[in-house]
Amino acid sequence: MSPQHARVRAVNDTATTRQAAYDYVDHLERRDWTALATLLADDVSYELPQTRERVRGREAFLRFNVEYPGDWHLRVRRVVADGRSAALLLDVQVGTERQDACVWLEVSDRGLISRIVDYWPEPYEPPPGREHLVERC
Repeated sequence: MSPQHARVRAVNDTATTRQAAYDYVDHLERRDWTALATLLADDVSYELPQTRERVRGREAFLRFNVEYPGDWHLRVRRVVADGRSAALLLDVQVGTERQDACVWLEVSDRGLISRIVDYWPEPYEPPPGREHLVERC
């Protein structure tokens, strides 16, 4: 691959990844599970370091979000994308409580989100009722 072709591919990958990041948050915020599913690789991995949980696979990840309790809202404050990776800084509102969250996304060569790491400000014990969807790590 020529250096110029590699640069064009990197720019295209970055643009695809940036758009996937914005779409990811938009689909979550609108609870558009069908649209969200189109962004995800079949074997997507969703990790929550603060609760030591991992969800594997598109269907489990979608169900995790469908079943997530509470009135929560997401707004993108900033996205930084480079190639097939993106970091997102989010404003999160759960009920009346507001907090920041950071999300790391990795996108496959097919343009699908293959890995999501969701960072919250503090460690916490996961709420009961999602044991059927997660593994502890």
